[in-house]
Amino acid sequence: MSTQFKTVGIIGKYGDPGIAQTLSTMASFLTDRHLAVWLDEETARTVPDLGLDTATRDELGRRCDLAVVVGGDGTLLTVARNLADYDIPIVGVNLGRLGFLADISPKTMLDVMENILAGNYCREERFLLDACIERNGHILHESKAFNEVVVHKWNMARMIEFEIHVNDLFVDVQRSDGIIVSTPTGSTAYALSGGGPILTPTLNAIALVPICPHTLSNRPIVVSGDSRIAIVVGDCKADHAQMTCDGQTNLDLRDGDRILIDKRPKPVCLIHPAGHDYFQILRAKLRWGSKRE
Repeated sequence: MSTQFKTVGIIGKYGDPGIAQTLSTMASFLTDRHLAVWLDEETARTVPDLGLDTATRDELGRRCDLAVVVGGDGTLLTVARNLADYDIPIVGVNLGRLGFLADISPKTMLDVMENILAGNYCREERFLLDACIERNGHILHESKAFNEVVVHKWNMARMIEFEIHVNDLFVDVQRSDGIIVSTPTGSTAYALSGGGPILTPTLNAIALVPICPHTLSNRPIVVSGDSRIAIVVGDCKADHAQMTCDGQTNLDLRDGDRILIDKRPKPVCLIHPAGHDYFQILRAKLRWGSKRE
């Protein structure tokens, strides 16, 4: 057996006691193979009787060389942001429907983990976005996004207006319900619902997808992943617009705010089962027709 992974952190879906059996099975499997196993502190509050040592997310990042996430894509998104500053690969066990990120079934997870521990797996690096809100020349908020950064209206049934700049070059002034700035990972999430293109996961590109634009000729565009994107909010009343990251972090915006978005220098590493096929996941998830014999 490979000795690459010696200390494993386990993180479960927040507030879901239904993950207990899967967590227990995974923990027993790992400890039986003489690996050090740490349980996420928040997960331990939901499932308190596993008898494992617990640690915060930061401590897991410093101590572990593998993170096992039990939940779904939403849980994995959160964990990816939490562990973004640490060189720790993440493997996802999906307890819901077929996931794009958490792609291991509980029924096969022990066989897959056996292969992973033996060094038989696919390793994939994906980038995140750094987003900050600049107000009156000062950085007000900073956040990370694995899927997308969204500038959008809220709390009122009217459009917002904003400027878009890429690498200090003016793109346009847009009136719409908002805009989605998506990584390749996020191109199969909200951006896809907005009519954006699917970007293969390792592509160095960012998609800018308008949400219900007032001008019907306004279409999604794809720019280099190394671009700096600036969105300047205009015609924005109080409680009228927000910046949202991965649908999980919400920050209020005001008229004149600048949202600055860059690729995060350090990528996140995902581990998939051997023979991982992204296009097979697309076919299954999006119900595309299969190849005929």
